[in-house]
Amino acid sequence: MTTTKAPMSPMHAAAIQFDPRVGVEKKKANLAETLRLINKAADNGANLIVLPELCNTGYNFDTREEAYLHGESLPNGPTAQAWQDLARERNLYIVGGLVELDGVYLYNTAVLIGPDGFIGKYRKTHLWDREKLIFTPGIEGFPVFETKIGRIGMLICYDIWFPEVARILAVQGADVICSANNWIWTPPPMLDEAGNGMTTYLTMSTSNLNSVPIIAASRVGSERGSKYLGCSLITGVTGWPIGKVAGPEESTILYADLDIVASRSAMFWSDNNDIARDRRIDLYDPLLGYTGGTPQPR
Repeated sequence: MTTTKAPMSPMHAAAIQFDPRVGVEKKKANLAETLRLINKAADNGANLIVLPELCNTGYNFDTREEAYLHGESLPNGPTAQAWQDLARERNLYIVGGLVELDGVYLYNTAVLIGPDGFIGKYRKTHLWDREKLIFTPGIEGFPVFETKIGRIGMLICYDIWFPEVARILAVQGADVICSANNWIWTPPPMLDEAGNGMTTYLTMSTSNLNSVPIIAASRVGSERGSKYLGCSLITGVTGWPIGKVAGPEESTILYADLDIVASRSAMFWSDNNDIARDRRIDLYDPLLGYTGGTPQPR
């Protein structure tokens, strides 16, 4: 007889896809919209909610000075505080992206907030295009935060193009990865015949390779000459999306039921296949140039 075990850490996850607007005069409205959408997701049973990258400010800052005007200190800035108040009131876990101001430094940061308040933050490591002219890259590594529901890791947008990020989170024991994004339209083709972008398959493959669910929230809309891709999704431990993949233009909320800690045994595909054990870490460092090796030029 086959028995079905109840989830050890059941979670109704949500990925919020919407259109925040850049401009300091729009920041209060962006924050209000995040609160409205978080409440809507909570009303539908979600208790782990992921928002896009820089979701309270918009993305395309014209100058560093403009970015400074959008910056907030952590953990007590107005956005993080408003999310903490709501998380406490609704018994939620929230991940969202904002501009962090730390002295003279600006970071593209994702925060993790729970029912008991501020849990931690991740500063984007791999900066995309003009971000390099505005933000300081994070140097603190890739933290995994222990919570009452499980171990949560975060990455931001361009980070997922670097397979080391998700792998480092996975080997540190992340049960789920929350991916805050502003995926942008790049030269075509952007979508295949099924309506999926490369970001869809990249998220699926990253989830599969690490046997870790990914809650990927992106944004839509156009802003100062840039068009955003949407295509948010939530994957299970096998990498396949749970439910639909969001379209490239709609504002929507995706939902999925997850057993957060199911990934702890998902790397064991059979008695003879264990992804963590089968890695050849004795070879990777020199071949990739991490320890003085010489990678072949491309």
